Amino acid sequence: MRPQVFRWLLVALLALVLVYACADRKVASWRESNELVVLTSPGPLTYTPGAQDNGGEAGAGFEYDLVSLFAEEAGLKLKLVSVGNYREVAQALKRGAGHMAAAWLVWHPGVANSEFQATTPFFQSSHLLVQHEASLPITSTEQLAGRTVHVVARSRHADLLAGLPALNPPVTVQEHPEWSDLDLLQAVAEQRIELALTDGPILDIAQNYYPQLSATLQIGEPQPIAWLFPGDADPELVAKAEAFLGRVHKDGTLVRLKDRYFGHVRRLKQFDVVQFLERTRSLLPDFRTQFESAQARTGIDWRLIAALAYQESQWDPMATSPTGVRGMMMLTEETADRLGVSNRLDPKQSISAGARYLADIRDQLPETVKEPDRTWMALAAYNLGLGHMKGGLAIAPSTEADPDSWFEMKRVLPLLSRPEYYRRLKSGRARGGEAVIMVENIRIFYDILTRHEPPYIPPKPVMEKKEKKGDKKSKKRH
Repeated sequence: MRPQVFRWLLVALLALVLVYACADRKVASWRESNELVVLTSPGPLTYTPGAQDNGGEAGAGFEYDLVSLFAEEAGLKLKLVSVGNYREVAQALKRGAGHMAAAWLVWHPGVANSEFQATTPFFQSSHLLVQHEASLPITSTEQLAGRTVHVVARSRHADLLAGLPALNPPVTVQEHPEWSDLDLLQAVAEQRIELALTDGPILDIAQNYYPQLSATLQIGEPQPIAWLFPGDADPELVAKAEAFLGRVHKDGTLVRLKDRYFGHVRRLKQFDVVQFLERTRSLLPDFRTQFESAQARTGIDWRLIAALAYQESQWDPMATSPTGVRGMMMLTEETADRLGVSNRLDPKQSISAGARYLADIRDQLPETVKEPDRTWMALAAYNLGLGHMKGGLAIAPSTEADPDSWFEMKRVLPLLSRPEYYRRLKSGRARGGEAVIMVENIRIFYDILTRHEPPYIPPKPVMEKKEKKGDKKSKKRH
């Protein structure tokens, strides 16, 4: 058995042991404990753990951020419990091991109301058959007869395929307990397997890593994603969740979270370009002077600083992330303090500090990294942190990648989220794939600005008037 397979099986076994060890233990009331216990399943759409367990780097993920905001609004301390896969999440919720579950769960109307309660769906997720772009496209379920479709073990996708109309010969479903969703799609991209079934948003993410992936068939209808509660859940908690989801839908918070995790994973579409150009007319003029001042101080083209700011906050000086970064340039509190920022929501301070921070990072990269690669790597380090970026540079040679090339580093940085790589590094786990996507978006925004906005040429410093000869002689006498 391959070591990687063994590790995944061991992890799965330990997860099962932990789940069943809690079989008879119900969580205390959220009212008494002032704590919200949320069951989840790690994945690119739900929750990615931080670099360390217990008090280390905060986790991340669309549902993680969403449920963190809910707990904060409810005045409760969040306790996230990772429970294997989606089937085990439902089983643990039935046993009362959590107050609710947030694990990219589909609400099936056929489930008895006595088992679960659900919020209004906040996402619609399609299920796509994925194949290599060089393969003959499959466009109907009848074409799956006699074929093998690969899925992550104990996933919704296995159930979905099992529910297809009978085919002759039948479709074979191959479950992989050792693979994550991205591992599955990587295998398709490398033509190690032919067909896989995954969620649409996961494919959007994976296509930035593996552009040879193609989807030509949707299996079933898009399914609603919701939070689930036990059938006997406290009605007040369910009502709080419902009210919260209604509010974040209306005030744009939900849209911003979706954009943070999913909106940037595809290459820009026509609508995105139109929206960006509209905001260059409506918002950019208010901050252009600050961007130009930042260029004068750092030497970085003001249009690149503006592109970075747009990627970070859409030029919203009040932007705030659930992870604690704030302001136009989305600075952490530690970075802001180091750069002398007294108010991260002040756009002038934020833009100046963000530009200086980017310049400092760029200056600290190895001298062998030349432009424009140097700037693209500095942008990635702005997102990751310089320590994680240096970790990526350190492992590049072992992957036969050139650490001086951004083109090569684009395939290296996503590896920082894989245990076999980040365990070798002092900096630990990092969301390198997210940083790659961010940089590629900024490059597109920057290209648009360079075509539509003129460069800024700082005025020459005003020279002091020469002193009259008499004044000069007078000063000499004194």
